[in-house]
Amino acid sequence: MTEPNTDVIQGTLDLLILKTLSLEPMHGFGIARRIEQISRNVFRINPGSLLTALQRLERAGWLDAEWRRTEHARRARYYSLTRAGRKQLEVEASTWNQRASAIARLLKAEA
Repeated sequence: MTEPNTDVIQGTLDLLILKTLSLEPMHGFGIARRIEQISRNVFRINPGSLLTALQRLERAGWLDAEWRRTEHARRARYYSLTRAGRKQLEVEASTWNQRASAIARLLKAEA
């Protein structure tokens, strides 16, 4: 039996990051771990993809970032949602729900 694919579905990483940060500000490693935990390891986040996405979201004005000390006394960049980021989360979640519903209907369709 082959290993299940744990890659994030293309186009959903932004949604997953925004949703995760809606819970609390966190650093990149924490974001990746939270997504893995909540998805019960269905999704594993590639660190390079995560960093690129965080930079893109920050440039878009959806995230703020600041350097802080972690619980292990290391310096890390902590990210939090901006007001615009919360609005974008609503847009992304709505779009995802529409697409997921459409896929569910297609899977239930009889031949």
